[in-house]
Amino acid sequence: MISISSSELNYLVFRYLHESGFTHSAFAFGYEAGIDKTIIDVNMVPPGALVTFIQKGIQYLELEANLSGVRILFCIQSDADMDEDFSFIQPLDLITKDPYELHSIVKAKKENQRQNKHESNKITNDLIQDNAREHVQELEKEKKERENEQGLEKMKLDKEREQEKCEQKELQHQDQNHAENHEDKTTVENLESKARGGPEPMEISQSSISLHNEIPSSDVKILEGHTSEVFACAWNPSGSLLASGSGDSTARIWKIPDGPCNSCMHDEPVNVVVLRHFKGRTNEKSKDVTTLDWNADGTLLATGSYDGQARIWTKDGELKSTLNKHKGPIFSLKWNKKGDYLLSGSVDKTAIVWDIKTGEWKQQFEFHSAPTLDVDWRNSVSFATCSTDNMIYVCKVGENRPIKTFAGHQGEVNAIKWDPSGTLLASCSDDHTAKVINGKLLVWRTFVFIKNRLSSEGQWVFMSIHLSIHETMIQIWSLKQDKLIHDLKEHVKEIYTIRWSPAGSGSSSPNQQLILASASFDSTVKLWDVELGKVLYSLNGHRDPVYSIAFSPNGEYLASGSMDKCMHIWSVKEGKIVKTYAGNGGIFEISWNKDGDKVAACFSNNIVTVLDFRM
Repeated sequence: MISISSSELNYLVFRYLHESGFTHSAFAFGYEAGIDKTIIDVNMVPPGALVTFIQKGIQYLELEANLSGVRILFCIQSDADMDEDFSFIQPLDLITKDPYELHSIVKAKKENQRQNKHESNKITNDLIQDNAREHVQELEKEKKERENEQGLEKMKLDKEREQEKCEQKELQHQDQNHAENHEDKTTVENLESKARGGPEPMEISQSSISLHNEIPSSDVKILEGHTSEVFACAWNPSGSLLASGSGDSTARIWKIPDGPCNSCMHDEPVNVVVLRHFKGRTNEKSKDVTTLDWNADGTLLATGSYDGQARIWTKDGELKSTLNKHKGPIFSLKWNKKGDYLLSGSVDKTAIVWDIKTGEWKQQFEFHSAPTLDVDWRNSVSFATCSTDNMIYVCKVGENRPIKTFAGHQGEVNAIKWDPSGTLLASCSDDHTAKVINGKLLVWRTFVFIKNRLSSEGQWVFMSIHLSIHETMIQIWSLKQDKLIHDLKEHVKEIYTIRWSPAGSGSSSPNQQLILASASFDSTVKLWDVELGKVLYSLNGHRDPVYSIAFSPNGEYLASGSMDKCMHIWSVKEGKIVKTYAGNGGIFEISWNKDGDKVAACFSNNIVTVLDFRM
């Protein structure tokens, strides 16, 4: 008898978690179960395999409960039709009861059905007899009435025919006159409209309005080549190169021609360099490219992989360095602003600063007691890390201890991010709490939340508060005055991510208004006025949770990507969709190029798209 091995079952569970969006759970389970060591050909396992097997198992239990052993063999061999004799069982009973108990349940249900059927048949027979007698009487009565009416009806019809002939002639004469008058009137109205400079009449429909915003296929280039989900994409900050990282154990650097897509890209293939992270068979799970980042001048690309190695590539695709010290998958890596250090965070609980000149590690920070999920530079020498141990550390190169420790989260801290000025820090945790620090005493106050973000000079903290399944809010606190300033109550479900507009100190638009954008599982994106603490716009266009948002380089537009397979580009000033694109898979990440005239998106169906953006 064929059976499934524990490693095969573990892989099915891993795939289920990954396909269901439980990314962190999937990584943790995959690391502990040694999924990277499996010899399963992942391309042969269809999506939803675990659910399919469980459903098949439930169906088998249901069949087993309805049949005895001999009867099962007979039905299989004879292909017997059992629909009328089949009794359905609740899934909970199938899971919690043994076959003997299930068979007893089916037997009792069938006995009740037989009794009910016998009683129903008796009642039905009596009703049939009564109805038959009544039906015969009604037929006789109707026959007599029809005979009486037929004579009168014939006389009436003859009279009506004569009257209709006369009326028809009169109507034809009237219609001819009306048509001539209507044609003259329409011609006069159109001439008057043109004379006034008004538009000609046109038919307006909802579909024609939506097509106005839809990005045409001529402005879209689909980049094919990856054989698994594409998790990350990033434009080169100084050129037209686009990097993408995938679960197929490769990263790719695409050379995107300048100019509109319809001028040069559709007829000619895009030049691409494949950065292979394996030496043996393809699609090794341990070689998944989980993250990537360009340095500031765009000369080097760093990739992080599930095998625990960081790799440095030239923009031409040449492998320059392999950074090997981590003992677990790398979930995040970032270049500092000077480009002399690379920072990586790993499941092995550590963060490492790498010296790019020597290709060696400069310092390893071992403060966390659980996997490090995210890292981000504050400036060229200090940075923050977060972990599943609920802690956030602010560290500095050369220091052996954290320069600041944020303890208080009761769940894993998923992500952290400094703003361009290095004074704003955002963090989000699974415990739904925000930690507000007292500037003098470094004491935390706890509030239920999804994400938080400090404002300029550390005076305000923005927190998305999850009050219940019906209400989520963002709060702004003053650390100097130690009191609540604003409640931003608009989202109705969890807030998944927050982004600042590229404005204020440290940005290319220091005089622009600072705006906070939040994306939620309620399928909306909201833009907030930071000073007033009020929502500017609620961007309602998606049907499923929004996972990615990105401001354009000039801050005038915001792109949003969702699991509904759609990307919308919104006007920040007007709060309206100006462009939209529908793909064939969920969107993991969105990235603008340096000029803001192209947007890239990576999808769960193994493709990357580049879209022209022109207004």
